[in-house]
Amino acid sequence: MRIEDIKPAEGSRKRNKRVGRGVGSGHGKTSCKGHKGQKARSGGTTGLGFEGGQMPLQRRLPKRGFKNRSKIEYAVINLDKINSLAGMDVVTPEDLMEKRIIRDIKDGLKVLGAGKIERAVTVKATAFSASAIEKISAAGGKAEVV
Repeated sequence: MRIEDIKPAEGSRKRNKRVGRGVGSGHGKTSCKGHKGQKARSGGTTGLGFEGGQMPLQRRLPKRGFKNRSKIEYAVINLDKINSLAGMDVVTPEDLMEKRIIRDIKDGLKVLGAGKIERAVTVKATAFSASAIEKISAAGGKAEVV
């Protein structure tokens, strides 16, 4: 076997479709575009969402809502969950992630005041509700903003 005898595998190489090169090529005359009409014309393809001149769906439907780019999204936890954590005197967002109580910290942790807290606990979080601060301090604990 010599280098000039090597050929690519059968069917792995495909010849280009040479359109508009005479009737004998099989792709002559209309160049595989059929007869007349928008799709046969130069630049005749329509844009995405074009519905033949009818008002497109994306323009018929009303616009609704708005996404606030500066919105702060907190991971939230209530006081009853903190109360159920036995043996923890200091509660941090990292500890809660480790114990799988919260899944994602997002922009920070916010402690809400639902439920009761019956022991003195230091809670470190990004934000607290007014009722949460009140209940934590009433139980003898501290609410620290991190």
